Parts: sequence; structure tokens; C-alpha cells
Amino acid sequence: MKHRPTKAELRESLQRDVEEFLTQGGEIAEVPRGATGWDNPLAAKPDFAFVGPRNERTPVQEVVAAIESRKSKPPKPTTRRQRQRPRKKAVYDDFGELIRWVWVD
Repeated sequence: MKHRPTKAELRESLQRDVEEFLTQGGEIAEVPRGATGWDNPLAAKPDFAFVGPRNERTPVQEVVAAIESRKSKPPKPTTRRQRQRPRKKAVYDDFGELIRWVWVD
């Protein structure tokens, strides 16, 4: 069975990695809380569809009308629902004792 590292072992490993990074000449930059990658002017901006001039929207009134017409149609009745299934009914005597079960349509 493989040994899973404990939290303490993970912390020690991370601390060793940080110390090794610092001894090799690396430095840690303090980032203010709430800063994002978008705030950095030196970072390359990703090429998203939202960057650039705004495009005009394509009219889709016909598509919306077709969807709405499908929504407003009543559901087709099924043949199974129209038939009532027989159900069991208890028959009691005058004293409230169960005598038998009968099937009622």
C-alpha cells in the first residue's frame, strides 16, 4: 500500500522547496489582496472574444418564435393515462372488521 504524506510532511516539503528557491537567488513578490492577473500591465492579455470592437448581434426573432410556439403547445394525451387502473378496496363488516379486498374499476 502506498504511503500518503501527512499534512506535516507536506508542509515540510513545501518549506524546503521555498528555502531552496530563495538560496538559488529567487525572490518572492508580495501581491496585494484582491489583485488579479488583469491588473498587471506587463502580462500578456489573452485573446478572448470580448477584446476588440463590439460586433452587432444577429437577429433571431424567427428562432425565438419557433421555440416559444413549441413551449405553448399542450402535451399530447397518452392512452395509458386515459384508462383507469383497477384498485383494491377494503370491505368491512358492521363492526369495522376487515372482511376481504375487492378490485374496483
